[in-house]
Amino acid sequence: MLHVAVIIKLEPDFSEGNVSYNSDGTLNRAETKNILGPHSAVACNAAFYCKVRYGAQVSVGTMGPPIAESALKQAQILSDAEELNLYSDRMFAGADTLATAEVLKNGIEKMFGGNKIDIVFSGHRASDGETGQTGPQTAWKLGYTFLGNVIDFEIDLERKVVFAKRVISLQGMDTIIEEIESPLPVFITIDPSYRSIFNTVSQRLAANNFRKEASKRIEDTGQYLKILDGKKLELDPKLVGLPGSPTIVYRVEKIPRAKTNRKAEIVDPSNVNNLAPVIEKLIQISRGK
Repeated sequence: MLHVAVIIKLEPDFSEGNVSYNSDGTLNRAETKNILGPHSAVACNAAFYCKVRYGAQVSVGTMGPPIAESALKQAQILSDAEELNLYSDRMFAGADTLATAEVLKNGIEKMFGGNKIDIVFSGHRASDGETGQTGPQTAWKLGYTFLGNVIDFEIDLERKVVFAKRVISLQGMDTIIEEIESPLPVFITIDPSYRSIFNTVSQRLAANNFRKEASKRIEDTGQYLKILDGKKLELDPKLVGLPGSPTIVYRVEKIPRAKTNRKAEIVDPSNVNNLAPVIEKLIQISRGK
């Protein structure tokens, strides 16, 4: 049995334009509208691919306040997870990426009753941090091989090996796709360009059945949800939250709204004479004038 974990994050919905901060510069999630991070959603799709192709069992975990349960519900719809894990404790507040990785590492080790996780997926980065550090740091703490920017992968269950394609950048060269082979277990951060493709009828039917199963599971999330605090995760208070965060937030500034440099003109289409100038303008633009 292949055991797969997905690490997700509840992120601010920046499309709403309202993000609240605490006096110490940390994000006030309780007063900010949040959603499942878009990169986390891609990681959930990768886990779902493992379920369809390889019969994997999926466990999803996230660190955050009680409202992070909403992100777990969204993740379950996407991945049809058998297990949801919320790592929530006041002692986790204000954590940077290193302190977050400590919590996630202990949480992953307790998934499925402590069974070894073969693959851990996470998003490429989070929209509220943009550092891309949590995945690699969690992999390091777990002692797992880390594969970043993965755009495609296949698994050899008999050999316990993953074949992955990932995007890398080299100075002075265009983007390169690297093919790599690694023994399990591995930690994979999924590139935003990743797409799950089911090529056979049996795979498509299986995917459809699992999606129906996910819809039923979401009706009773409590049956699959586990809430673990610092004590249950057996964490050292000095390694999590603000005490375990070497990062110092010096200052947080709002991004100023850019000045509008566009002008809009409303044209009444019911009058044919109004359309001629518009068409003429479009022709000029197409000709580069």
